[in-house]
Formats: sequence, structure tokens, C-alpha cells
Amino acid sequence: MLLGDDEIDARLGGLDGWTREGDAIAKEFDRGDFVGSVRFVEAIVGPAEEMGHHPDLEIAWATVTVRISTHSEGGITAADFELAGRIDALA
Repeated sequence: MLLGDDEIDARLGGLDGWTREGDAIAKEFDRGDFVGSVRFVEAIVGPAEEMGHHPDLEIAWATVTVRISTHSEGGITAADFELAGRIDALA
């Protein structure tokens, strides 16, 4: 179920560094170098597969940008915030 704007804003308030980008939530993670970025992306695979919920990932040397949206619902759902919390725990 898609979340309304007020619910999205409230949940973003509970996550450090995550912002809304249209129909997704996003955050940049500085991993120090390219190897750190790749290892971080590898660590994301487990929780994403466990949830059956896969983020869009972009590596730019030391920075990994994570964007999460529930594509099948066409926007932001509670599952997006759950995965964001799991990814934060890895960082």
C-alpha cells in the first residue's frame, strides 16, 4: 500500500540522511574508496534478497547512492523504509 505524503515525511524524520526523490527515498553512503563501495553493495544483497525488495544502486568510486521504491506499487511503501533501516544498519 502506498504511503501518503505526511506518512512519508514522518518516516523520513526517523531515518538519518534519507531524502525523498519523487517516488523513491534515497541516500548517499561514503565508503572511503571503490573497494569499500563494492563491499557495501555486496552487503546489501542479503537483506534485499531476504525481503524480495531490491533497491537501485549506483557506485561512483567512494560513494554508493541507494534509491528505494516499490516499483510494483508505483511509489513509496512501508517496505521501502524497512529496507532503508536494514541498509543503515550495515553502514
